[in-house]
Amino acid sequence: MSGVPKQDQSDAGAHNRSSRDEFRAQVNARKAELERQFEASKAQFDQAQEKIKARTGRNLILAILIGLAFGGVLLLSLLVIKELFMLFVIVLAGFASYELTQALRKGDFLVPPIPTVAVAVLAVPLAYYGGAGAQLLAVLCGILVVSGWRLVEQAVRARRRTGSGLVRDLAAGAFVQGYVTFLATFAVVLTAADGGQWWTLAFIIIAVAADVGAYAFGLMFGKHPMAPVISPKKTWEGFAGGAAASLVAGVLLSILMLGNTWWFGLLFGAAIFLTATLGDLTESLIKRDLGIKDMSSWLPGHGGFLDRLDSILPSAAVAFVAFRLFG
Repeated sequence: MSGVPKQDQSDAGAHNRSSRDEFRAQVNARKAELERQFEASKAQFDQAQEKIKARTGRNLILAILIGLAFGGVLLLSLLVIKELFMLFVIVLAGFASYELTQALRKGDFLVPPIPTVAVAVLAVPLAYYGGAGAQLLAVLCGILVVSGWRLVEQAVRARRRTGSGLVRDLAAGAFVQGYVTFLATFAVVLTAADGGQWWTLAFIIIAVAADVGAYAFGLMFGKHPMAPVISPKKTWEGFAGGAAASLVAGVLLSILMLGNTWWFGLLFGAAIFLTATLGDLTESLIKRDLGIKDMSSWLPGHGGFLDRLDSILPSAAVAFVAFRLFG
């Protein structure tokens, strides 16, 4: 019986082993090369991230992802079921009011967090279903509740505040209700009105456009500080970019979304830009006086909820007035 010679079988086996070894060596070499490329790309990405973070003071990628998530929830709530927007504002108002009470404590202002958050949460549905009258009543009653709670605390505390310290606490409690609760409820009163959800969406888009325009132009061209004592990173170049973005957004939204004129769009865009900028600077001034960088660290890349609402809150009041006059 004939067969393959043993020598030939041995040579063939050695050849196959050599081929397998060469293939494994090529795979390992390719794997090592891919790992080196990945590490190099990661190092370059991390370096770019550090440069952006050093320039902007935030984690840009996380900031964008969180911003997109908030934008998705906002669109869903305004365009599908308006009551969802009310729930959205309840969450934001609750977190923002709590953040502010904790930040004020660092400045030695004792604002009771439990009644402050409770009032902010309850005022939102009252304003949504009851309108502007219920909004104002809720805020005034909220101030009385927070003040009364603080006075009870003063009576039962072992170490009581002096007269001036107590007055400061009461004023701070009223400030939280005016700054967060009152301004936030303008958005829900506006949204609850017939067609008001489009105005809410429009003013938020303009405020975001102002923020993005100012951020982009300041990052690319910013050289001249606008308010170095209050907010060192803000520049006049960023101010110009935010203004341009707001005016363009205002005109487009006025014509395409609100069914109004181009000149109203210019006025609306300019008004929202000014209130958004003023709100941003106001919060920066509050944080500077309290000696903090952010209201909290709950939103990576943004700081706290109030850090993202600083331009929205005063703009809501302006949008409500514009709706009443031109809507």
